[in-house]
Amino acid sequence: MRHPLVLSALLGTGLLTATSASLAAGNSLVFCSEGSPAGFDTAQYTTATDNDAAEPLYNRLAEFEKGATNVVPGLATRWDISADGLQYTFHLREGVKFHTTPYFKPTRDFNADDVVFTFTRMLDAEHPFRKAYPTEFPYFNGMSLNKNIAKVEKTGPLTVVMTLNSVDAAFIQNIAMSFAAILSAEYADQLLKAGKPSEINQKPVGTGPFAFKSYQKDSNIRYTANKQYWDPSRVKLDQLIFSINTDASVRVQKLKAGEC
Repeated sequence: MRHPLVLSALLGTGLLTATSASLAAGNSLVFCSEGSPAGFDTAQYTTATDNDAAEPLYNRLAEFEKGATNVVPGLATRWDISADGLQYTFHLREGVKFHTTPYFKPTRDFNADDVVFTFTRMLDAEHPFRKAYPTEFPYFNGMSLNKNIAKVEKTGPLTVVMTLNSVDAAFIQNIAMSFAAILSAEYADQLLKAGKPSEINQKPVGTGPFAFKSYQKDSNIRYTANKQYWDPSRVKLDQLIFSINTDASVRVQKLKAGEC
């Protein structure tokens, strides 16, 4: 569970915010990253480099408390568990906005359709988006969620019910991990109609505190603050910049010089 904790813990600390002004122009933070991510479709990847790069962009239904392993509400404000432990009813947060970018302008807020798309894509090998954009889901399958989640159903605009085949005491903790980042079903439909489904990996759209701006492999990733984020207290920067340096000694020198 390291992945959702590392960068998010940094982003949530007042210390980082207080020192950021000396690291980059304006209200920005430069983070020295150890490598270039393969992409931003976080369900595909298992490394910290990939997941750290995706972390600012997305939310999950449940998330880990900053600096801890306790689970707290994310895009779901609460969830009910049936007496037999097999059915989870998620009550979704109202008014959450997906990122507006040069390549996508959402026409609606986050809703149950996005949760159903996110999990059905991983569950159903015959899903149209999955067939158009072949990919593997190592964490999801490795934890046998592909076998244990029987179905994911929308029961209302902001209500989703997940039914399991067998009791899983760690189910909420599992879906709080990076691979369960909620994607936009509307954006996925746009990409599918345009014949460009793989762009979900290189031109990401999420609901997180930062929106994707640009990526230059082996150089930098740039994010801009999501001014419409549902928890304004977590958006303390105007810009977030990943400075990619594979050489540890170079990262140390940049840190010492106040460059990241």
